[in-house]
Amino acid sequence: MDGRRRGRQRRGRLGADAPARGDLIISSQRQDTVRRLAAPDIAGRKGKTPIVCLTAYTAPVAEILDAHCDLLLVGDSVGMVVHGLPNTVGVTLEMMILHGQAVMRGSRTAMVVVDMPFGSYEGSAETAYNNAARLMKETGAQAVKVEAGETIAATIEYMVKRGIPVMGHVGLRPQSVLVDGGFKAKGKGAEERRRILEDARATADAGAFAVVVEGVAEGLAREITETVAIPTIGIGASAGCDGQILVTDDMLGLFEWTPKFVRRYADLKAEISRAAAAYAEDVRARTFPGPAEIYYARAG
Repeated sequence: MDGRRRGRQRRGRLGADAPARGDLIISSQRQDTVRRLAAPDIAGRKGKTPIVCLTAYTAPVAEILDAHCDLLLVGDSVGMVVHGLPNTVGVTLEMMILHGQAVMRGSRTAMVVVDMPFGSYEGSAETAYNNAARLMKETGAQAVKVEAGETIAATIEYMVKRGIPVMGHVGLRPQSVLVDGGFKAKGKGAEERRRILEDARATADAGAFAVVVEGVAEGLAREITETVAIPTIGIGASAGCDGQILVTDDMLGLFEWTPKFVRRYADLKAEISRAAAAYAEDVRARTFPGPAEIYYARAG
């Protein structure tokens, strides 16, 4: 029996669409017919309807947020929010891939951007490209985000020219927390203001499709928005930015303390505590499970 006949028989047993030995096997990522927003869509929103962004780290939350957001950011804040790390420095590429995959599974139409973690892009443009390509291949996300600085513009340009859509991040840069000595608002002094504005210009000139502006003086955020040709996404910046983003868990009230720039739209910490207390009370009183939650053997 020749190889072609064996291949036909094998596909007959496994179904008409099963690949024969040597056939190209395509990624198992879900192929939706619904079109997601992509970098050109977000870039085209400059000066138009504000862009709605939130962070997401899990499939169930991504599914809920998807209907309301233009962009979901799988932020390296996952290290602090989900894993209990003191800052984002300890976040790994593998962590970002894992959570990026979850968010892609849960969402359908929002653009998904994944943060490149500390140490994955600063060393060289080639290293950054290789890690970004891995992130996009293994998650299916539409772009990556990097914290911009003096040496990063060339890296952004290198990645964009090779097919990686990049979002920048200027102002308060959480990955620089050990250098800055904490999470501190930026742009209050003239020299720092000049440097941040230059970072934003360099990020836009390098080909980024958008830039996050975090924790800066309101006037500086407006100046950046008026200066650069790409959308600005504010977080602790200005209502005049082209869009806004918050850490979802902060916005939902899951933590006692949140930064000044957070507006709480729910108090889920109290609600979860109330539900857990009610459950514990029912368990201790032996009222859970009740007749509605248990199974019975069939008569006879």
